[in-house]
Amino acid sequence: MTTELLNTLYVQTQGIELRLEEDSVRIRHPDQPGRRILPLRRVNAIVVYGHVTLSTELLTRCAQDGRTVTWMSRTGRYLGRLDGAVRGNVLLRHAQHQAHDDTETRVAIARQVVAAKVRNSRWIILRAARDATPTPQTAMRARANELAQALTKIPDAADIDALMGYEGNAARLHFEALRHALRPDDGIPPFERRERRPPTDPVNAALSFTYGLLRSLVHGATEQVGLDPYVGYLHGIRPGKPSLALDLMEEFRAPLADRLVLSLFNRRQLRAEHFDALPGGAVNLTDDGRTVLFQAWQELRDKPATHTLAGRDVPTGLLPTMQARLVARHLRGDLPAYLPWTAT
Repeated sequence: MTTELLNTLYVQTQGIELRLEEDSVRIRHPDQPGRRILPLRRVNAIVVYGHVTLSTELLTRCAQDGRTVTWMSRTGRYLGRLDGAVRGNVLLRHAQHQAHDDTETRVAIARQVVAAKVRNSRWIILRAARDATPTPQTAMRARANELAQALTKIPDAADIDALMGYEGNAARLHFEALRHALRPDDGIPPFERRERRPPTDPVNAALSFTYGLLRSLVHGATEQVGLDPYVGYLHGIRPGKPSLALDLMEEFRAPLADRLVLSLFNRRQLRAEHFDALPGGAVNLTDDGRTVLFQAWQELRDKPATHTLAGRDVPTGLLPTMQARLVARHLRGDLPAYLPWTAT
C-alpha cells in the first residue's frame, strides 16, 4: 500500500517502482495493472520500506529540489537518506563542533537532554496511572517516584558517562511502568521488556517501527535548520551515527512514540492480526499494521502541542524543528542554555 501523509509519501508495498514523469512521480507495481501519478509539488519527502525501486532521474530531481528520500527496512529500522547538497551556515556547524570539543558545554547540553527525557517519561507514566486499576497504578507511581529522584541527581552529573547511566536507568524504569499501562487485545502477549534486535513481540515491533518514524522526522529537522546531525553531545561522535538526531529524539520518545503505541494497543487499533511471527523469534508488523501506524502518526503530527517557550500551540510534527532551532540559537550564543521541550 502507498499512503500520502502530510506531504510525505510512505511506500511499503514490496516491488513498487517510483519513476519521474515530467513533474510527477509515477508509481507502478510490476504485478498489478495500471499506475498512479502524484504531482511532485504535493510531496516534500519520500520514505520507502524494504524492496522499493526509485529511478535515477527521480533521485536526481529530489536531490536538486531538496526533497528528502529515506530508506527504512521493512521492520522500520533506519537505513539512510538522500538530502542533496549540504544546507546551512558553515559557521553554525563550526560552532557545533566547538561545543562538542568543550567538555563543559557538551555536558551542559547533555544534562538538558537527559533531564527532558526523564521529565517526559514521568509525565506519560503519571497520565497512564490515572486510568489504571489499583495494582498497576501503584507500580506505575512507584516508577514515577524513582524518576523524580533521578531528576534531582542529573544537575550534579559531572560527565557524559554519569549521564548515560541516568539515561539508561530512566529507560529501564520507563519500560517497567509501560508494561503495567498496556491493556492490549486478546492474542497480544504481555510486554515484559524492551527488545530491539530483533523485536520479539508485537509491542516491541510497534515501538521499533515508530522510533524509526520519529528518527526520520528528527534527523530531517536538524538538517533543515543547518545543523550537522552526526555531531551530538550525549551520544558523542561515531562513524555513521546521527548523534545529534539521537540526542533530540530522547525528549520525544515517551510523549510521542511510546504514548502513540500505548494508545493504539489500548484502543484495540493494533491487534494480533497486525503482526507476523518470523522464523527465529522475530515479530514484524504486517502491511495492514503499518498502515494503522502511518495513519496514527499522521494524526499525531497534525495535533497541536503546547510549546511553552514559543508561547503558543504548534503542530506536533514541527516540535523537532523548533527544538533544532533552539539548539542552533544556543550554539550561536543567542541563548545561554539549550531549552528542551517538555510535555504538558
